[in-house]
Amino acid sequence: MTLYQGNTRKMRVSTDSNNIAQYALPIGDNEINMNALIGQSLKVNYGGEIHCVHCATKTKKSFNQGYCYRCLMKLAQCDTCIIKPELCHYDKGTCREPAWGEANCLSDHFVYLANTGTVKVGITRHVTDGVSSRWIDQGATQAIAVMRVQNRLTSGLVEMTFKEHIADKTNWRTMLKSQPEQVDLAALKESLLEQVEADLDEIIEEYGFQAIDITDTPAIDIHYPVEQYPEKVKSINLDKELTFEGTLLGIKGQYLMLDGDRVINMRKYSGYNLQIETA
Repeated sequence: MTLYQGNTRKMRVSTDSNNIAQYALPIGDNEINMNALIGQSLKVNYGGEIHCVHCATKTKKSFNQGYCYRCLMKLAQCDTCIIKPELCHYDKGTCREPAWGEANCLSDHFVYLANTGTVKVGITRHVTDGVSSRWIDQGATQAIAVMRVQNRLTSGLVEMTFKEHIADKTNWRTMLKSQPEQVDLAALKESLLEQVEADLDEIIEEYGFQAIDITDTPAIDIHYPVEQYPEKVKSINLDKELTFEGTLLGIKGQYLMLDGDRVINMRKYSGYNLQIETA
């Protein structure tokens, strides 16, 4: 038996040489190799304490997946434009933290398509060795970068044009229930680019040819460490169910899958002080 205790963060993700998602859960000063626990029993206990993931202040309620209310209201990373990049207002001089905005919003972004049960459009800042951690966080089994754009605002404007033809949300229940059917993302990419060509021309006319660069990288497949998918998804709410235990049957997105069709979104409980006991 191994016992871990401390404040948690969202699981850190990567892929191995076979594009199998690898998960590590930060807890206190430790990291738990979650892939190694597949098929084993674990017990989780929440003692009622939450600490802001930014300032570490004790807070009665978590906002935006781990922040205290003060940080929610003052940090640029918690502003509305993070969820809606088309509302980025750095160029208007009203960014909450200009230095943070320069480092995170004024750099290249990628617009992508991902199969998370249904195909969606999204944006990400990083694609490392052909894979974005965002794709793994969303439980995508396939993904393809469509274009590189010059900043966050442009990525939002491009995403808005695609959203007229394709969804931009992941249905987490659908994502967790099964392995979706393969989709020809390369062909879909070309079809969508034809449909939004006029809209992209308008963006280029306003922001210049450097604003958008169509990528030619291939689609990739991502695999997840799942022994058994749930038939009926039953979400665990730590604020109501302070203790739970069971056999870990899989991990996908930021969700742990347990026996009895139970799942828990570990990202949602970032900053929660947990005690985790593994076999």
